[in-house]
Amino acid sequence: MPNPSRRARKPLPSLKPRRAPNPALRRRLLMSALSLAFVMLTAGVFYRQVIQTEFLQREGEARYLRDAVIPARRGMITDRNGEPLAVSTPVETVWAEPRKLVEHLDRIPAIAQALDMDAAFLRDRIESNRDKGFLYVKRRVTFDEAQAVRAAIAQYKIEGLDFESEYRRFYPGAEVFAHVIGFTNIEDRGQEGLELAYDRVLKAEPGLQRVIRDGRRRTVQQVEQISPAHQGRDLVLSLDRRLQYLAYRELKAAVTEHKAKGGSLVVLDVATGEVLAMVNQPSFNPNSDRSGGSERRRNRALTDVMEPGSTLKPFVVAAALERRVITPASRFSTAPYSIGRNVVRDVHNYGTLDVTGIITKSSNVGSVKIAQKMSYEDLWSLYDRLGFGHPTGVGFPGESRGLLRHYSTWRPFEHATHSFGYGLSVTPLQLAQAYLVLAADGVKRPVTLFKRNSLMQTASAPEGVRLLSQETTRRLRAMMETVVSEQGTAKQAIIAGYRAAGKTGTAKKSAGKAGYASNRYQSVFAGFVPAGRPRFVMAVMIDEPGAGAYYGGVVAAPIFQKVMEGALRLFNVPPDDPEPSMMLAQHLQGNVP
Repeated sequence: MPNPSRRARKPLPSLKPRRAPNPALRRRLLMSALSLAFVMLTAGVFYRQVIQTEFLQREGEARYLRDAVIPARRGMITDRNGEPLAVSTPVETVWAEPRKLVEHLDRIPAIAQALDMDAAFLRDRIESNRDKGFLYVKRRVTFDEAQAVRAAIAQYKIEGLDFESEYRRFYPGAEVFAHVIGFTNIEDRGQEGLELAYDRVLKAEPGLQRVIRDGRRRTVQQVEQISPAHQGRDLVLSLDRRLQYLAYRELKAAVTEHKAKGGSLVVLDVATGEVLAMVNQPSFNPNSDRSGGSERRRNRALTDVMEPGSTLKPFVVAAALERRVITPASRFSTAPYSIGRNVVRDVHNYGTLDVTGIITKSSNVGSVKIAQKMSYEDLWSLYDRLGFGHPTGVGFPGESRGLLRHYSTWRPFEHATHSFGYGLSVTPLQLAQAYLVLAADGVKRPVTLFKRNSLMQTASAPEGVRLLSQETTRRLRAMMETVVSEQGTAKQAIIAGYRAAGKTGTAKKSAGKAGYASNRYQSVFAGFVPAGRPRFVMAVMIDEPGAGAYYGGVVAAPIFQKVMEGALRLFNVPPDDPEPSMMLAQHLQGNVP
């Protein structure tokens, strides 16, 4: 056996001596690393500060600088005395950040309840816009709604919900002024009435400023103004708030009493042509209920036309007096009168009447016979110059021109019907403007919805254009005083202490090709007070009275009496002689100089 002691032994590894550290090498390596880091850092700084300067500035500003709108107020609309009719008030709008609010969907019912919204609808809106950073929840909320939302935010610790300021249009006159003023939409743009017609004047131009906002879109600091805000310009209307309320009350009461389809009323200032009141029925509240379509929203005094009926008879007499084909003493038989195959007759057989009697009793036959003493052109020319068939020029959207066919198309019977207010159509404002000529001694003045000497009307009192002589109009006013008397057709228009003059009209409504309806009427009255020196002109129309009575003297004349009585009191017009004037007595005797 081999001797274990003799086994070969492996040589032990040699132990080499360790090298001593080399500080110089380490320093070089460290310096190289630091130099490389410095170069990279410097390059990075250079790249960002020089190459990417504009990009980084934009990115930085996008995270804390915002362009914020400076709200501007839409112009105010006031009545002639400065009473507000349309104002813009600051309100709050609730907005959300859906990407944050989506984490609090269990809080949606509380928010919906505070805003009086459907919870399911609000939840769907939030979820469908979950990636957006801004979403209107409800614009222009009420004060109570805003307080309820704040309470819900505090109670449930809701994130992603906040407020911003906007302006909301408010109409203090509500339905009384609705047809004239109109209204705006959610973006504060005019949609109806003067709000639409003068939107460019009223509208505001919001400004723009740069601000610093925090993560919750709250403004921390205003940096600079980019563009200033421009407030809308105010409009001063010719309407008188007190008279407008009175006129609306009486018109609404009459429409209700007579179960009528609707009605319109216009009051003008004789000296200036200003519209002091303009009301319609039915109406609507522009602050809340804007439903019902054009049936409720249109301004019937300007957009709807009517056949004026007997209210045109004074103009037939005026044209004949101007051409001297009759005198106040001229007399005419009023028995039924045939024109071709047609017969003209009065409600009663009044026998023979003078010109004043024809006006007093509203004789169709007498009016036709007076018209036949003139050519077609003579009658048409006066109607045309009075403004029939032309817009009044008040600048209201949708104003109707009415209808006045050229005399060259008339036939003999149409010439006759034009003398008692059939065959042509006018608006209530056109009729009032025509009566303004009689009240202003024959001068036609432009009518306006704006106060004279205001932004939209620089002239205080326009001179106007003379259409009739002073002598003719004064004779006519005296004749028309007899209408508003116990012997006339408008005794219910008598005003205690004042002399009033006017003319009734009762016109059947057209039934299309079938002619005229036998049971549908429009009751009209137009007149002025005081008769000696008129201050106010008024035209009122009740559409389709359905309670039995339909004559203008019974349905429309009482409205004239109540409204004009109030107007005379409101404007401090002194009473005149309640007895018939000496001129009237002379006219009745046919002894006018």
